[in-house]
Amino acid sequence: QVQLVEFGGGLVQPGGSLRLSCEASGFSLDLHSIGWFRQAPGKEREGISCISSSDGSAHYADSVAGRFTISRDNRQNTVYLQMNRLKAEDTAIYYCATDLEDSCRNGVSRMQYWGKGTLVTVSS
Repeated sequence: QVQLVEFGGGLVQPGGSLRLSCEASGFSLDLHSIGWFRQAPGKEREGISCISSSDGSAHYADSVAGRFTISRDNRQNTVYLQMNRLKAEDTAIYYCATDLEDSCRNGVSRMQYWGKGTLVTVSS
């Protein structure tokens, strides 16, 4: 049974950092890609980062490139999202999700399994 559980959300000041974790079970991160998504109040859910299992490549949305870093620990079957230089517009519920494929070509609508999300609030 595939399960995803996010940790690490919270309140942070603008310019600060947070690290999110997503613990995966029921499948292996070394065989399947996984992504981070977020949904801000009143907005659609968007993909922000993905790490491919086929070649280990990382992908980022323009809005977070250069500030966020995705990584994974295959032994722990956990994926991380290091978020630096946070802005108020990064406030959202953050989710990890997978389509159980080995690449990052699919978007929100093709994800099969989702965590329940963790709230990140960037505010002074």
